[in-house]
Amino acid sequence: MTQPMPRLSVPAALALGSAALGAVFATGLFLGTFTGYSALALALALPPAGRVVTCEVNPGPPELGRPLWRQAEEEHKIDLRLKPALETLDELMDAGEAGTFDMAVVDADKENCAVYYERCLQLLRPGGILAVLRVLWRGEVLQPQPRDLETQCVRSLNERILRDARVHISLLPLGDGLTLAFKI
Repeated sequence: MTQPMPRLSVPAALALGSAALGAVFATGLFLGTFTGYSALALALALPPAGRVVTCEVNPGPPELGRPLWRQAEEEHKIDLRLKPALETLDELMDAGEAGTFDMAVVDADKENCAVYYERCLQLLRPGGILAVLRVLWRGEVLQPQPRDLETQCVRSLNERILRDARVHISLLPLGDGLTLAFKI
């Protein structure tokens, strides 16, 4: 009898794959921490002085992952912000951190995804990678229903990214869709 393959989250696969390919990241930004597994994967790929800023509004799930951060001796790299992501992004901008992040991952509420995209793009350095998760939205982006605000927001963001001359993009059919936007 064969054993099922363990599933690796898309951000974790991106972080680990980037490390395996020799990409050099020192700073990362995650919108939508959940348990922090993906933030830990990125922290493991960062140099000792690396930093991951990760945003979550629900304090419960990150507490499940925090013991793993400690066990992996990576907790010092992970800056968990328990507040709305827009507040954190604005704080980072106000602190003069525009153009300083190597990588950003957006996996948060879809109603704000266009604003997250713009703020993250401002925070990324040229050559930085912006990963937007769940861009296929179970295929519903092809024909969004009039009352389905989340699907309309995801579709609108996809169209915005497609036309954005500030990035080179690649849409990967991993998970529920992953767009990689490479800042020019």
